[in-house]
This record gives sequence, structure tokens and C-alpha cells, in this order.
Amino acid sequence: MSDQTKIPPKRSFVQTLEIDMRLLGMIAAFIIVAVAFNILTGGRFLTPRNIFNLTIQTASVGIMATGMVFVIVTRHIDLSVGAILAACSALMAMTQVRWLPEFLEIGHWAIPWIAIMVGVALGALIGAFNGWLIGYQGIPAFIVTLGGFLIWRNVGWYQTAGQTIGPLDQTFMTFGGINGTLGGPLSWALGLAAIAFVLFAIFKSRHTKATHGFPVKPMWAELTIAGIAVAAIAGFIGVLTNYAVPERVVARDPSRYGCDVAEGCNAVYGLPISVLLLIGIAAVMTVIARRTRFGRYIFATGGNPDAAELSGINTRMLTVKIFALMGALCAIAAVVASARLANHSNDLGTLDELRVIAAAVIGGTALSGGIGTIYGAILGALIMQSLQSGMAMVGVDAPLQNIVVGAVLVFAVFIDIQYRKRVGAK
Repeated sequence: MSDQTKIPPKRSFVQTLEIDMRLLGMIAAFIIVAVAFNILTGGRFLTPRNIFNLTIQTASVGIMATGMVFVIVTRHIDLSVGAILAACSALMAMTQVRWLPEFLEIGHWAIPWIAIMVGVALGALIGAFNGWLIGYQGIPAFIVTLGGFLIWRNVGWYQTAGQTIGPLDQTFMTFGGINGTLGGPLSWALGLAAIAFVLFAIFKSRHTKATHGFPVKPMWAELTIAGIAVAAIAGFIGVLTNYAVPERVVARDPSRYGCDVAEGCNAVYGLPISVLLLIGIAAVMTVIARRTRFGRYIFATGGNPDAAELSGINTRMLTVKIFALMGALCAIAAVVASARLANHSNDLGTLDELRVIAAAVIGGTALSGGIGTIYGAILGALIMQSLQSGMAMVGVDAPLQNIVVGAVLVFAVFIDIQYRKRVGAK
């Protein structure tokens, strides 16, 4: 048989679906963790209540992890994210509890939004300052952000004089999760809209490829991917809308749940606003990474900084922008974290820098730069939180929890290195 008539090698089921193997591995790891803890806890881990709590606990770390992907992709690191979160949270708490009420009446609609704006502005300024020191002054990111790790949390402490500040504004607290959910009907409406968008995107992409003569997957493969996506979205919304609001909670304000009295009120929590915020930020960051010049510059710089600079990319200003974005995301995460607790405390965000870095690395972001995905970081954050939550439910001591998380981080990096060696050898 001549070379021209060689039969192309048969592709496996997964290869035909064109699913990222690392994504598949992370999903498999999450399923294994979830099933194992569900067995160890006697079926309590995979209950709607625990999944709801798991999602709102993941939100703040997940938001910061999306920014950490860009930082690590450009071969930098940020050890100050937890401290920036604490400083921004302190400023927002003082703004809405102590300072603004001197000029506006308590409960004024503008208070939470002004607080959020000043918090995001502070986060972006701190991040931009870090980026300026790194990009224009040539100080290593490790040193700059290690200094920030020591500075910014204590700046937050001085803002509050070491006090816990609260309770926070009611509107502000809706971003925390438990105090802000969409309920059943709105959650399903949003879920159906998401399903329609995903189906449109899948088949629009197929049509575009076919129109321009690019190879497309078999129709059964497209339908399989679409079916998995629909099942995942519907299953997620279904689980969250099965978590009923306790009667004692409904009794505080039945009208909030569309009922006259608490008895017989079938109210459910549904999709938390904090999780909706995480999904929105993840979508925006994915678009930035894949569809914008800024995103292309980030990955080009991470792949080869010298070549990127020679090609005309202003890598110094790019560094400032990346760290400013990271700081703004820390401030948004501070909104979620403090709103979930209903107050600001000085230990808020402690060790979050390690959780965020671990989430990005477990999610497949290469410390050597140039490679990383937003969805991987979100999955990494979910796996990390699942491990900690599951071990707490089983009764594992806190020191052992940290040992396990550290071991998982090292193992994840080891697996990633081996995977890249295998791919590079082919």
C-alpha cells in the first residue's frame, strides 16, 4: 500500500470528542473525592445542603484564582492576595458601617455600592503598585508580594483598630451566598438560558468551522458534548433548588420568600449570587484570555518573555495591568468573603494566598509560564474546598487537613510535569 493510500489512525472515543485530558482528569479527581467523602460521611457530603455550602465557600478563592492564572502564566507569583483581600474588606466595612452613615442614613441604597467601589479601587491601586515595582523597577514578584503579605493585612488592622466591624449593609450581604440567592423559579430560568446559550455556542461553532472548510467532529460527538453540558447545568440547578429554606428562617420574613406565613411555605435557596458572580467573572476572564489582544499578550509573554518584548509587547505595562486586575479581583473576593460572614474580621483571608495558588496549579497552570486555563483554576478551587470540607465533616484534625492539602498540591504538580513530558515526547 502506498503512502498516499495509508488509512488514518483510528481515534479513541475521547479523542473524537476532543476533550482536554487534563480537564477530564480534574473532573475524575473531583468525582472520586466527592464519592469517597460521601461514603465516609454516610451520604451527607452529596446532599443539596452541603453542595450549596461548598459552592459559596469556593466562590471567593475561585474569583481570585482566575486572576492568579494570568499572574502565574506570565511567570510571576502573588503571595499578597489574602492580605489585599483583608485590607479591601476592612476599608469596605469601615466605609459602610462607620464613615458613610455620618452623611447618609443607615440603609441608604448608595452605601453598599460606594463601599464596593472604594474597595475595588483600593485593590486595583495596590495591585498596580505591585506591578509597577515588578515591571518597571525589576524587583522580583516573590519579594514584592511577600512584602505585601506582611504589609496589607496590618494596614487593614490599623483601619479597624483591630476590631471586628459589622453588621454589614443588608444589600452588601446578598453577595455572600446564604443571604443572597435567586430562589427556585429564577434559578431555573437562568439555568435554561445558560443551556440555550451553550447549545447555540456549540452548534454555531460547528457551523462556522464547516463554512470555512475546517474539519468538524462527527454529529454524534457534538450531541454527546451538548448532552453532557445540558446534564451538568440542569443537575447543578436541580441540586441547589432542592435545598429548602428552614421554616425558622422563613419565619423571620415570610414575604421575602413569597409566602404569608412560614408554615407550609415551600421556599428553596437556589443559585447563590456569589456563585453567579464567580461564573460571570470566569466567563469574562475566559473571553479575555481567548478573544482579546490583552489575553494573547499574556500567554505570549509567559511562553517567551524575551521574544514577546522584541515583538513590540510592552511587558512592563502588561505586568502592571495583570497585577492591577489581580488586586481588583481580590477586592471582589473580599465582598463575597465578608458578606458571607456578615462582618469584617481581621483574620479574613488568612492563608488564602496558598489556597489560590494551589487552585491555579492543581487546575493545570504551569509555574514555568505560558500555560493555564480559567476553568481549570475554578475546578482546582472546587477540589481544594471539597478536600477541606470533606475532611472537616469526617472529623480530621486541622493539622492533618493541611498536610493532606499540601501533599495533594505537590502530587498535582508532579502529575502535571509527567503529563507535559509525555506530550512533549510525542
